[in-house]
Order: sequence, then structure tokens, then C-alpha cells
Amino acid sequence: MIAGALLGSATAVFSDTSETPVGVWQTIDDRTHQPAALVQITQNGDGTLSGRIVRGLGENNSPDRRCTACTDERKNQKIQGMTIVREMKPDGDAWDAGKILDPTDGKEYRCKMHLEAAGKKLVVRGYIGVSLLGRSQTWMRHSDLTGASPPN
Repeated sequence: MIAGALLGSATAVFSDTSETPVGVWQTIDDRTHQPAALVQITQNGDGTLSGRIVRGLGENNSPDRRCTACTDERKNQKIQGMTIVREMKPDGDAWDAGKILDPTDGKEYRCKMHLEAAGKKLVVRGYIGVSLLGRSQTWMRHSDLTGASPPN
């Protein structure tokens, strides 16, 4: 009975810690509510997460589109391939202390994120100062939408 309880606990812990945002996500424009881009989130060697735009969707699908409003090293860089999520650190069941860039207006915000719906949804919150002063988007795991593998 004790072995069964320990095995059950180990399985629960493993399933909780195995879910990460690593993968490809479809973003939704919170103004138009239409798919905007595919963002690939990867884990860096130091355990932090980063995310880059692998493809624009709909009217954003222009490989030559540039971040003319950016004010850092990304100014006038192509949006496709650009890293927009940086330095997300694990914080319990969430990731926090990172930054996210809105390539539409060139502004970078503090960021936190967490998974929902058994890892199929990623709630991403960009904010200024405190989390209450911001907005959230729900991204959908790409493989769940298409049944196909993520793009390279």
C-alpha cells in the first residue's frame, strides 16, 4: 500500500513537472481576435525560456516585415525569426521575471506565463510595473491545432 502511494505521488510529480511551454504556439491578436503568429519557445542552457516568431499568420504573414518601432537592437530587424520572449524563469507551476516584446508597437513588457488545459493553452501576461497593469493573451499549442508537427 505504501509503495502504491509513493508510486502515485511520483507519477503526479513527474506529470506536473514535465509540462513546459517548450514548443510552438499560435498567438491570437487581442484586438482582432485572429491568429497572429507562431512562436517557438525553447529552453536555454541556464533553464530560462525564450520565444521567437517562426511565422506570421494572416495579414502578419510577410517575411520581410520589420520592427520599425523597436528601440533596442531589434530596431528594423525582420520580425520573422525575432526573439520576442526573453529570460522567463521557472516559478513553481509558472514562469516569471521575463520580458515580452510587442513587435507591433516596439514596446517591451515584463512577462509571466502559465499553462492551462493540460498544457494545451499558455496564458501569457505582459505588464508594466505590477501584473495588475497589463493584459493577458491565451496562446494555443500549435500541434493541437493542426495535428501536424511544428515548422522548422
